[in-house]
Amino acid sequence: MNDTTAENTWATTIHQHPERSVPARAQEFLAQGQVAHVGFEQDGRPYVMPMLYHYSAKRPDRLYIHGGLASRLIQHLASGVPLCATVTELDGLVYSRDAKYHSANYRSVMCFGRASLLEDDDQKQALFQEMTSRYFPGRTAGRDYAVAPKAHLDATPMLEIVIEEMSAKMREGGPKGPRDADEDAPGTCGVVEPRTLRIAE
Repeated sequence: MNDTTAENTWATTIHQHPERSVPARAQEFLAQGQVAHVGFEQDGRPYVMPMLYHYSAKRPDRLYIHGGLASRLIQHLASGVPLCATVTELDGLVYSRDAKYHSANYRSVMCFGRASLLEDDDQKQALFQEMTSRYFPGRTAGRDYAVAPKAHLDATPMLEIVIEEMSAKMREGGPKGPRDADEDAPGTCGVVEPRTLRIAE
């Protein structure tokens, strides 16, 4: 396995708020995430596409994505060009008594690597079933849904991304402006939790 937690390069060094760097939690965040924004360059133009993905601690230096046979992303990335995949989970919107200190709570991982097509149908079948279970816990192939036949596997190419480098960053907690701890200061502060739209002060 590649040592994806080795010393950071320029690309994976956290320059803005380095105190938020949490490299040891990168695998945890990848396992928790749901959407990866995959970036690459083609014909001199940048592209970033949101993708569902599969990740498992059993293969900690691998990401898996899939698409249609005509997909620009699948066709181009299968050639082994460099790519960047970023996974971010928003945990809260942080508001402060001062404009400068508004922020967000989040968990984020940035991965650099290269991809190749998976050719083995048995491996693809197993990974698709694992991915389904990750997004829909408890759903079982053959009971809750039909197992993909070979025609469906052939029509759905899957890429295996080998992660060469990655970094992780997070913010948590309340507002940290210079007046936010002063209950007598004018204005308001707190955290909006996006999943519930509940304000916690």
